[in-house]
Amino acid sequence: MSPSNGLRHSLDKIAFLSSGTPEAEKALGRLRKAYGDVAPEEADVVVALGGDGLMLQTLHRFMGAYKPIYGMNRGSVGFLMNEYHEAGLRERIGAAHASLIHPLIMRATTVDGRTEIARAINEVSLLRQSYQAAKMRISIDGVERLGELVADGVLVATPAGSTAYNLSANGPILPLDAPLMALTPISAFRPRRWRGALLPDKATVIIEILEADKRPVAAVADHFETRDVARVEIAMDHGAGLVLLHDPGHSLDERILREQFGY
Repeated sequence: MSPSNGLRHSLDKIAFLSSGTPEAEKALGRLRKAYGDVAPEEADVVVALGGDGLMLQTLHRFMGAYKPIYGMNRGSVGFLMNEYHEAGLRERIGAAHASLIHPLIMRATTVDGRTEIARAINEVSLLRQSYQAAKMRISIDGVERLGELVADGVLVATPAGSTAYNLSANGPILPLDAPLMALTPISAFRPRRWRGALLPDKATVIIEILEADKRPVAAVADHFETRDVARVEIAMDHGAGLVLLHDPGHSLDERILREQFGY
């Protein structure tokens, strides 16, 4: 499925998922009564009721299935969610803009030789585990680009995730359809003037941990954490697609554009 200004398939089968908060659970009961409910695996579209945390969990659950996910905010921030309205839900979903995004895939090798693989919709972050700053070597497509980065950490963000942790670390906001990834340091000490890089989304980033025993580092792909890593390989997984639905005028690319102008 490619992004479009309207969905071209049946919306008869809707599955509702709740974050479990009292507000979300009340909405779940009312919506099930009004529209019915089926198992998520059998649904034409999944409606997630909660905040951005639930949306990320739902997207991970259906990674690569190309099942449309329509979120309604019953949480706090709700950057990835639509406004909550109960009336005319099928019509809203039918008119929604579909954004196709791809996750990052992380292959982390620990100091004891284990390999952990995980995917991230927002970012892959490497973070120091102790009071000492991390020391890292960064290579892009097999070519060393930074021999030593001394920092609290470093992250690689997707366009969809560029307004999350990446933005808090003073990384660039990327348009949703930009074929790019953001490589952003976290509290860099050396080199002091390095502010990161924009990379093609077909690049492979390899981060090696220097003095890994003395300066331990954890790798985090969204909510999945691997501690005591020695080497982390990060690339965009173009084979896994995720479909987010947003109301007209409030698409994810529109929200990202607004963030660039501070509102």
